[in-house]
Amino acid sequence: MGVVNNIDSVKFPKQGDYWGKRVRVCFNYDSSKTSIGIVVRDDAEAPGVMIIKLEDGRHVLSTECQWQPC
Repeated sequence: MGVVNNIDSVKFPKQGDYWGKRVRVCFNYDSSKTSIGIVVRDDAEAPGVMIIKLEDGRHVLSTECQWQPC
């Protein structure tokens, strides 16, 4: 658990340019196996989290994969 000063029930970090955009994702640098996802969170300020929703419904952090815009 934790506390982030700029996140509560009515405020959220400003979102960056990739929010809502399609991206291509791979894991372990294996670009022969990619998935398409949508960026559902792209913090442009603290805490700086990016979350990608993959086509199969799973969610991954940008720190858990390699990604690029489609």
